[in-house]
Amino acid sequence: MKTVRKTLVSLLILAISFSLILAGCSSKESGATKSSGNSKDGEKVVIDFWTFWGSEIRRPIIEKIIDDFNKSQDRIEVKHTYLPFGDIWTKNLASIAAGNPADLIINDINAVGTRAKNNQITNLEKYLKKDPEVKDRFFPELYNATQYKGDTYALPFNTDTRLLFWNKDMFKEAGLDPNTPPKTWAELEEMGKKLDVKKGDKFERIGYLPNYGIESDVWMMNADGKAYWDFDANKPVINDETNVKALTWIKNYFDYYGDKTINNFKAEFGEQTADPFVAGKLAITTDNANFFTKLRDYGEGINFGVAPLPEMEPGTGNTSWGGGFVAEIPKGAKHPDEAWEFLKYLTDVQAQEFWAVKNFDIVANKEAAEKASGSADFTEEGKLVYSAANENMKQTLLTPFPVEAPDFINLIKPELELVLLGKKSPKQGLDAAQKAVEELVKSNK
Repeated sequence: MKTVRKTLVSLLILAISFSLILAGCSSKESGATKSSGNSKDGEKVVIDFWTFWGSEIRRPIIEKIIDDFNKSQDRIEVKHTYLPFGDIWTKNLASIAAGNPADLIINDINAVGTRAKNNQITNLEKYLKKDPEVKDRFFPELYNATQYKGDTYALPFNTDTRLLFWNKDMFKEAGLDPNTPPKTWAELEEMGKKLDVKKGDKFERIGYLPNYGIESDVWMMNADGKAYWDFDANKPVINDETNVKALTWIKNYFDYYGDKTINNFKAEFGEQTADPFVAGKLAITTDNANFFTKLRDYGEGINFGVAPLPEMEPGTGNTSWGGGFVAEIPKGAKHPDEAWEFLKYLTDVQAQEFWAVKNFDIVANKEAAEKASGSADFTEEGKLVYSAANENMKQTLLTPFPVEAPDFINLIKPELELVLLGKKSPKQGLDAAQKAVEELVKSNK
């Protein structure tokens, strides 16, 4: 019996010891999962980074940045997932709802506030308290667009800005100073008409069209430095007096050339298979700064200049418009701490300068953009345009969507079309747009 008891006691002690060992292992594994998301000590954390950059130009560039980061440390491995433009937004929302989002994603800068309000992205304040210097990297207008109720929810990645390009040889041919672009709307209109070439009733060349490259909303913004939404007063300001005046100028321009000329022009170049400025059919154009790549690749020999958008009147300012993209951590991401580490790298000088130079893209990091403007990889013309774009960022506005009515722009565009078609006066169209947006805001409350 004693032998049996000893054997039972020994087995009991062994069982208890084994269960304690298992409990200890379980505790360690559970603690590792909670603290960092690592499956085992020493293994890299793999984070999933979603972008829509799948072209033969952009994909190798972003993947080189990712590879450089992966080689720079031994804790985190970034995996790149490409999703087509448009699909990425839908799949992002679906993955957040399913609790399985990307760790980091490139998204639109103008809807950061809307996504923050809808609890779809991660508040970055706790990371910025640890790394406060990060917020000083960016052009202020871009960083401001990442805010919601005073907190930061994304970091800016890239942007754009609209500039005026003119053909210097055509200026000279028309008796204009090739080195002096139009400074005001009146000069733009006057020079544009001098640059027209007409045979009979047909325009062989048009000096300038205000809605080619940019649209009416940019000219209304240029007129007084204000967008459709007053964020200080938190209300739409679509039909103010200056906007009516600006839209009237655009409508008069349309009337001068007539529907037939404009429609024929759009039909010829509307699919973007060719560009009228590159083809010699347009003497002055307004476009994003990276329009230069089209000139570089397809417009060999074009003697062009670049300048800010003209002022409505002397002293009203050369306000331009820009958009862009941010990098953000979706709500529910499995590895937010590791995503933050890569997010810092992605928006720091080295990665941003590389992206800027290889893509001729205006980046959000001020120091990187400044370095890129003098890059040896650019031609002298490239340096000229990139420097002009950097300078233009000082007067470039973004148009974040108001959280009260994120899709309000869809109510304005149809009214502008009716004005240009002559169905409504500029005041009638803008009044109708103002009323429609006000009603939308009320219905969303």
